[in-house]
Amino acid sequence: MSEKMLVTQALDERDLLVKKIGDKIEKASFTDVKKHNEENVADGRISEAEYRKDAERAFQQIMDLIQRFQKIDAAIVASNAATVISTSFGDYTVAAAISLRARLRTESTYEDEADFEKMLFRKMSRELEDRLMLMENKNKQLEATAAEMRLSILGKDSKAKDEKPLEVVETYVKENTTELVDPLDAKKKIEEIRERRALLLSEIDTKIKVSNATTFIEI
Repeated sequence: MSEKMLVTQALDERDLLVKKIGDKIEKASFTDVKKHNEENVADGRISEAEYRKDAERAFQQIMDLIQRFQKIDAAIVASNAATVISTSFGDYTVAAAISLRARLRTESTYEDEADFEKMLFRKMSRELEDRLMLMENKNKQLEATAAEMRLSILGKDSKAKDEKPLEVVETYVKENTTELVDPLDAKKKIEEIRERRALLLSEIDTKIKVSNATTFIEI
C-alpha cells in the first residue's frame, strides 16, 4: 500500500533517517567471540542464541531503514524532476532550480569555479577600476606635459597676448587625452548582474519552499 506525504515531510524524514541509520549501525554488533565451554559471548555478555537474534534483528532493521530512505529519496528526486516552478527569470523544474541554486552558492561539484555570474562581475569590476585608474594617471601625465609646454611658450609672462602658440598645446592635449572605451556600460552591467543573481537566488529559495510545502509524493 502506497503512502502519501508532502515533500517537506519527506525531506524531514530523509534527514532523520540519515541520523537514525548511522546511529543504529554504530550501536549494532554483528560479530563477537566466546569460549567453547561458555554460553555467553565475550563483549555482549548474553547467550550466543540471544546474540545471534539481536544481530539478525539489528541487521534487518538497518536494511529496512535503508530501503525506506531509498524509496523516499527516489520519490523526492522524481518529484523534483517533474515539478515546475515559475520565476521572473523563467520556468525551472525543482531539480534544475536546486542545481542552479547550488551553483550560485558554490555548493556544486565545481564549487566556486561554476559561479560564472560572480566571476563575471568581479572581473568586470576589477578591470573597470584598473582602466579608470590608468586613464586618470595618463591624463595627469598629459596635463603635466601640457603645463610644461605652456610654460615654455609663455615663459613667466602669463599676460602674453599672442594665444596662437597655446592652441598647439590645446590640440596636443585633445589628441592625446586618454578615454575609457566602455561598450557595455560596465558599471551598469555589473550592478545588473549582481542584482539579477541575488534576486534569482531569493526567488528560487522561496519557490522551492512553497513547492515542497504543497507538493505530495507517494512512496
